[in-house]
Amino acid sequence: MKKVAVIMGSASDLGVVRKAAETLEAFGVPFEMHVYSAHRTPAEAREFAVNARKNGFGVMIAAAGMAAHLAGALAAASTLPVIGIPVKSKNLDGVDALLSTVQMPSGIPVAAVAVDGAVNAALLSIQILAVEDAALAEKLEEKRKKDAEKVLAADAEVAAEFNK
Repeated sequence: MKKVAVIMGSASDLGVVRKAAETLEAFGVPFEMHVYSAHRTPAEAREFAVNARKNGFGVMIAAAGMAAHLAGALAAASTLPVIGIPVKSKNLDGVDALLSTVQMPSGIPVAAVAVDGAVNAALLSIQILAVEDAALAEKLEEKRKKDAEKVLAADAEVAAEFNK
């Protein structure tokens, strides 16, 4: 199975990114986690992205706040899918990171999830890997089924209380 790279622009993003790691672990998907900044360690970030495919990665997740150029920098150096996680900051509530992540030029795509959406980033990376992995696809189906069961159980509780 291909690995997922989880890259954060700053160690301060770990609180958000940890949820991606937990999700990948729950599905048994191998991953590596690194801290590379598009601005402070651009050579290292580029080197990682350039070599990601030959090093066994199938998807890269990039979490960054504020200017949030990390996902775009990784995508510019690799043809692997890149999923950006805009990280909430104190100044603009993550809107700056969201816009930096989604406003990529034609030819350098980056998928983006919600601000602080690490679980969805992990799930999207799993879906990408599951295109060629039937066992992983089955795990995703099971998760969806369990999630639906939780919603229906909540519906039954609410209906029992209010629909008399």
